[in-house]
Amino acid sequence: MEQKNDILWRMRLVYFIMALFALMIVGRVLYIQIVQGDHWQEQARTTTMRYADIDAIRGDICADDGRLLATSLPVYDIRMDFSSQVTSDELFYSKMDSLALQLSRLFGDRSEAVYRSILSSARQRQERYYLLKRGVSHNQLQTLRKFPLFRKGRFGGGLIVLKRTRREMPYKSMAARTIGYERKGIYVGLEGAYREYLEGKRGKRLMQRINQSAWMPINDENEIQPEDGKDIISTINVQIQDITTKALLNQLQQFQAEHGTAVVMEVATGKVKAIANLMRQEKTGRYEETYNFAVGHSTEPGSTFKLPVMMAALEDRVTDPDEFVDTGEGQITYYDRTMRDADDEGYGEITVQEAFEVSSNVGVSKIIYDAYSDNPQRFVDRLKQMNLHKKLNLEIAGEGKPILRDTDNQSWSSVSLPWMAIGYEVSLTPLQILTFYNAVANQGRMMKPMFVSEIHQSGQTVKTFQPSVINRSIAKQSTIKKATEMLQGVVENGTARNIYTDAYSIAGKTGTSQISQPTRGYQTTVGPEHQASFVGFFPAENPAYSIIVVISKPKGWVYTGNRVAAPVFREIADKIHAAQLFRPEPKEKKNVLAALPPFRSGHLEDISTIYKNYGAHLENQPKNSWVRPRIQQDTVSFQEKNFIQNLVPEVVGMGLRDAIYILENAGLKVRFSGRGTVQRQNIPPGRRIVPGSVIYIELS
Repeated sequence: MEQKNDILWRMRLVYFIMALFALMIVGRVLYIQIVQGDHWQEQARTTTMRYADIDAIRGDICADDGRLLATSLPVYDIRMDFSSQVTSDELFYSKMDSLALQLSRLFGDRSEAVYRSILSSARQRQERYYLLKRGVSHNQLQTLRKFPLFRKGRFGGGLIVLKRTRREMPYKSMAARTIGYERKGIYVGLEGAYREYLEGKRGKRLMQRINQSAWMPINDENEIQPEDGKDIISTINVQIQDITTKALLNQLQQFQAEHGTAVVMEVATGKVKAIANLMRQEKTGRYEETYNFAVGHSTEPGSTFKLPVMMAALEDRVTDPDEFVDTGEGQITYYDRTMRDADDEGYGEITVQEAFEVSSNVGVSKIIYDAYSDNPQRFVDRLKQMNLHKKLNLEIAGEGKPILRDTDNQSWSSVSLPWMAIGYEVSLTPLQILTFYNAVANQGRMMKPMFVSEIHQSGQTVKTFQPSVINRSIAKQSTIKKATEMLQGVVENGTARNIYTDAYSIAGKTGTSQISQPTRGYQTTVGPEHQASFVGFFPAENPAYSIIVVISKPKGWVYTGNRVAAPVFREIADKIHAAQLFRPEPKEKKNVLAALPPFRSGHLEDISTIYKNYGAHLENQPKNSWVRPRIQQDTVSFQEKNFIQNLVPEVVGMGLRDAIYILENAGLKVRFSGRGTVQRQNIPPGRRIVPGSVIYIELS
């Protein structure tokens, strides 16, 4: 009996514990559902749903006349939802063969059989977000939307379209490093400097997790549309830039130099009208824009530094152009180092003006050493008063640091003063040197180099940048006048006589410097390597533009500034003079709507945005993205523009960006001239396209 009671007691205890455990579970479930329900629902939602960024269309970078230097063109990624919840098996398999055939014909990258296999396999795996094709053009997308299954859209046929943009530069590599680009999230040039304006504001798209690594957009209704970026109007002039790039490239090729740079600056404002940076690629031998030498490459300038050196002496009244200096037989020794002139026989006793004109190292160094050897810091301080020790604080990142050492610097030596006088033991970038010469041309007023003049949004100016003064007067007017005359003498009588012309006057200075090696000084296994330069301005009496040309490591026996760099200056100046580009015409401000032709064709979204900004009433907005608007008073209606595959599209009336996009997607290579809207195209619309053909369009 006791044993039976013991068993019953144990069974009751077990039942009691089980009931208690069950009550605890029920209580916990109720607690989670009632008390913590909202919390866990939010957790579930955030782990399966999230908002992803939608990039805005990046703003355009334009030349000074509005021509496109960099623009964004739309492309599309095509994905597909193969879930049986979207399309039934009966519908999918009845359309699969025809869909595979159409995809094969449209893209031409896979056979019909391969596409059929892809579609079948993805269906079996119930892929929710399968990538079919990247980089689909707008015309291809319009065709694709009419395919079997896809014509039913996203929730009837599984078609998922993701829009993105591709950055294009209509002038290809011209000024590419200054205009800029993006590589692995890093922006350079104007693309980086004005990223805040160009990027716009990102939108948001609700995404759902469909597997461990893939997220799929839910529907377009939940999207927060991005705000497109603003356009920047640069100071670059396309015509001057083309002249500068070609002149530099021809000289680099002739002398097989390693790299070179050329910059054209507007004297009165500091606006950079052209900037070319070309470097030879070892694998191909071609010259490309891979580094901004003008902005970032700080080197010993050589004899172009003799201008600020002589101006320092003129300011301190320790010499005058009419005084005499004895250059002897063309060499002089300072302590343990010997300095030589280019002429081995020397120039004898000549005037200071003549010493500058023939770029006598002995003559210039003697003037400076005799005047400042007792107090060399006085000489350094005078150079600093002309801002030669400071960066220009450019908007473009990567400016090289100028080097102008004080006498208490540990690297200062007993020969530093005479060698500084001829452009060694100092370091400046080409743009820093040009800024100094530009100040001399500008009556002593030093201007900060300027790359952007305006910010535009929807064609309207929203911000204007004014020229900025770095130093109101780098020297007395008497010094500036003498300096200009000395520079003119270099071209008329001195080392740059080879670029003299009767057509207009040039003031400038040649420079030839040996390039210092990091570990071997100025010598290499094949002898010293040189940097040739020329910097100046024209017309000398009333300067419009200043120009610097620097060419590094030319091959062969010819390496001097007058033979290698100065001819590039002359070619650029000749063509600017011939084209009568001396003074920029004032830009006429126009109302955007008034400037548009009454029936301009283009992208529906872009045109709608413009007219909305002016309060226009929009009617009859079609599904087709390309339209021709018809304007009647304050009302705008739209007529669809249809493009037939393999036939030349009509782009007359379109803006440049839309025209390039349509024509290139049709398989044509585009060449254009002018600005505004397309007035003529040399291949009439409707003709069959020959792949690779070039079409010329003329804009008003």
